[in-house]
Amino acid sequence: MASQAAQFAVFDADLSEEWASFYNSSDTLAVDTEAMGLCHGRDRLCLVQIADRQDRVCCVRIARGQTTAPRLQQVLEADHMVKVFHYARFDVAALKQGLGINVKPLFCTKIASRLARTYSPRHGLKDMVQELCGVELDKGAQSSDWGQVDQLSDKQLAYAANDVRFLISAMESLQQMLAREERLALAQRCFDCVPVLAELDRCHFGNIFDH
Repeated sequence: MASQAAQFAVFDADLSEEWASFYNSSDTLAVDTEAMGLCHGRDRLCLVQIADRQDRVCCVRIARGQTTAPRLQQVLEADHMVKVFHYARFDVAALKQGLGINVKPLFCTKIASRLARTYSPRHGLKDMVQELCGVELDKGAQSSDWGQVDQLSDKQLAYAANDVRFLISAMESLQQMLAREERLALAQRCFDCVPVLAELDRCHFGNIFDH
């Protein structure tokens, strides 16, 4: 795998007890998901990726028809650790829709980037990580068939793993910028709104805040 993590594992259906223990001892986890598309309820959740500060990265393959993942749920609902996402709104909705998981607490690097990096119009993961972490992500596998979970290629798994490996570092840089610009409290209030926005997305409401 390109950009090999210190430890990397692939699991079917749920975390192993060992890796759940690793992650439960963390104060911060980076999380991402892959789905068949962007429409909740139509496009199923296929993969959940997690990384911790020790660069332990795993991908959990979610089977078609699967509705629970108890150890994964315990980790992602744990109050003592922050879960870091890029565009948390989608992932939080996908995890709730697919596995009934209520993610908390969370930090969204896309929201933070928009509040902190006001000098840039580019807030996608690739541009943000390149600036803040000095790493160029390969997004070549972004639009691919994630539904074939038992046959995911090394390229797909490498793409999925790298999407979480640098989120904690990016979060730390963004926290410093937000604190410097006195926007950290505002960012936290935005993060607190994400589950509500995710629920609206799951119910297929449009932008109800428009005039």
